[in-house]
Amino acid sequence: MPLQQLVEYFNDRLELEHHNGFRPFFLKNGQAHGLFGPIQISSELSPIRKTLSTTQVLGHTAQLTVSASQSQTIQNSELDELLTETEKNTGTTESIINFDRLARAVHMLNYLPQAHLDELLFLEVDPRHILGVKEDHGAYFEEVIVKCGLETRNVAIVMPVNTEYARVFQPLLKGLNNYQRRGYRIALKFAYHTLEKSALELISRAAPDFVSLSAQNLERVRDNKLLEKLQQLNSLVNSINAQSIMLDIDDKQTAVLARKTHFDLVQGAYFEQSEASPGVRPVSYSSQTVNAGL
Repeated sequence: MPLQQLVEYFNDRLELEHHNGFRPFFLKNGQAHGLFGPIQISSELSPIRKTLSTTQVLGHTAQLTVSASQSQTIQNSELDELLTETEKNTGTTESIINFDRLARAVHMLNYLPQAHLDELLFLEVDPRHILGVKEDHGAYFEEVIVKCGLETRNVAIVMPVNTEYARVFQPLLKGLNNYQRRGYRIALKFAYHTLEKSALELISRAAPDFVSLSAQNLERVRDNKLLEKLQQLNSLVNSINAQSIMLDIDDKQTAVLARKTHFDLVQGAYFEQSEASPGVRPVSYSSQTVNAGL
């Protein structure tokens, strides 16, 4: 189905559901956008590559691009404040759920023109969404995926893990299990400072398909056990037959760190800059090169 027809289909569906003329999706310059109150969202897709052969792409991450209607940039913190304020006004988590569903539909529409049946689309889901949906997690989005001609196995649900959710890990696990039963892949996403004992226990209990770690601010970490901790993380991931991903790699030093500590997959601007530079291509590394840390 042509992209414009899909946009109109989803607009018709939401208009029918909300009974208020709600038609948030539109195309501009061939890209899908969505409207949520005063903000406009779209997608930035970034390849996830095999660490030892970065010309091979496993799939893509989808990150939100957010702007005001006057094209003023809205920071992530401001977006979170907007969602929290809306949640307070409604007295429920309905705004979080609606925003998550809107964002994932926009990402799916933008992914379709370059979709390959053997690749994955990694989509973040707010833990508050998982907690707010009491049962049948992924059922609503499954209809979107099928309408777009794909299957749930093409989608990896990414849950960012924060220690503030430690007390509700059990309900989160139940939600993730619901996604798994519908055929979705599951990914847990961590920042380095959250790699505590409870996080490692969650990895063991959830048995995700992927475990990702953001490299943002990793160069500022002052921890003489950094290499050891990253290697331990990858040993745990390997023990549950999952794959590890280092995200947000912006420089060669971090790319070398990902190889040295045995991450399976990598993503970040560093690899896209290398690919775009004339005469420069992403490099495939032999095991000898990796072991040498070069």
